[in-house]
Amino acid sequence: MNYYLNIGSNLGDRRDNLYRAVAALSELGDPCVMSDVVESQPWGFNSDHAFLNVGVMLGSDDAPLAMLQQLQAIERKLGSRSHRDAHGNYADRLVDIDIIAIDDQVIDTPTLQVPHPRMHLRPFVLQPMAELAPQWIHPTLHATAQELLDQLPDSDDDKNDPD
Repeated sequence: MNYYLNIGSNLGDRRDNLYRAVAALSELGDPCVMSDVVESQPWGFNSDHAFLNVGVMLGSDDAPLAMLQQLQAIERKLGSRSHRDAHGNYADRLVDIDIIAIDDQVIDTPTLQVPHPRMHLRPFVLQPMAELAPQWIHPTLHATAQELLDQLPDSDDDKNDPD
């Protein structure tokens, strides 16, 4: 299976945080291919700290929930705490690793939703995804990541859409 992940960091040495996360991911499967780094403003909350994001394609036979647990363990190992504050709102974070897609699978459980339910709204997810998997088609929206990216408004009005 091909797992398509997005890693974000907006605290500390953001670039180093991304590379340490990718190094940890490379131990989970093969191949581990990384997109170019994208800088973006925080999404869903206000912060003075911009994010760096990178997409990763990871080949693995691990079941989706097992992969999710491994990704959360990597986040903790790298020092990242919850990406929500005490009120349930987004917060700054060292590392956040999200499963964006798993080939053409659709998963809808309380623990995991694949494809990521808001990927089609986020240029910092779509741009790396289009680079990593230009032929991938969203299984429910029936469009490539590039087509979804092209459909986004040019406005920054929706940047504070919560998770």
